[in-house]
Amino acid sequence: MTTQRATSEPKTYLGHHAFDGARELGRIAALTFLGALRSRRPKGELVRQLYQVGNRSLLFVLVTLGFTGMVLVFQSCLQLSRVTGDLSQVGGEFIKYLIHEFGPSLTAMMLATRVGAGIAAEVGSMVVTEQVDALRMCGVEPVEYLLVPRFLATQVMTLTLAVFGVLSAVLMGAWTAHQTFHVPYSVFLDISKVRSTDVLTGVIKALAYGAAIPIVSGFCGLRTHGGSEGVGWATTRAVVSSSFAVIVLDFLISALALLTWQAH
Repeated sequence: MTTQRATSEPKTYLGHHAFDGARELGRIAALTFLGALRSRRPKGELVRQLYQVGNRSLLFVLVTLGFTGMVLVFQSCLQLSRVTGDLSQVGGEFIKYLIHEFGPSLTAMMLATRVGAGIAAEVGSMVVTEQVDALRMCGVEPVEYLLVPRFLATQVMTLTLAVFGVLSAVLMGAWTAHQTFHVPYSVFLDISKVRSTDVLTGVIKALAYGAAIPIVSGFCGLRTHGGSEGVGWATTRAVVSSSFAVIVLDFLISALALLTWQAH
C-alpha cells in the first residue's frame, strides 16, 4: 500500500505540474492575442523588436536556406541523373515544396534558436531581478508590455524572412543545378507547378510559427526562477520548446491543408 502511494504521488505531481503549465501557457497566449488587437502599443518598442527580429536575423536566414537549397538541389539532381537523366522537373518541384514546406519551417527553426532564446533571456532576466514584479505593482500587465511587441514583430518578420529565405534557396539552387549539371536557368525557374494553395499554406505556416515562438519563449522566460542559472535553463527550454512547437504546427497545418484541398 505504501509503495503504491509513493508511486502515485510523483505521477500526481507531474500531472498537476503539466496542467498548471498548460493553463498558464493558455493564459499568456490569450493575453498576448488580446493585447495585439488593442490599439495601445509602445510603437518605439515595436520598431526596436522589428529590427532585432528581422534585420539581425536576415543574414542568418539567407545563408542557412541558401546552402540548404544548394545541398537539396545537388542531391536531387545527382540521384535523378543516375536513374532517369531527366532534370527538367527538379526546379519546379523544388520551388513548390520550398514555398509550402521547407521555406517557412526552416526559417522558423532558425528564429526559434535565435529569437526564442533572446526573448526567454530578456524576460527571464527581468523576472529574477524583480522588474516584472515592479511592472505589476505599477498596474502594468507584464505579458502585454513585454510580449505583445515581440509577438507582432515576430509574426511580421517570420513571414518576411521566409520570403527572403525562399528566394535565397531558389537562386542558390538554380546556380548549383546550372553549374554542376548544366540545367538552364529558364528550365529550373519553373513556377508552373506552384499553386495558390501552396502559397496560402506557406503563409499560414509562417504566421502560425511567428505566433508560437514568442508565446512559448515568453512563457519560459516568465517562469524563470533561481537567479542567473535559472535564466540559462529558461533559455534552453525556450529553444527546445519553440522548435518542438514549430515541428508540431508544421505537421498539423500540413495535414489540415492536405485534407482541405483534397476535399475541394
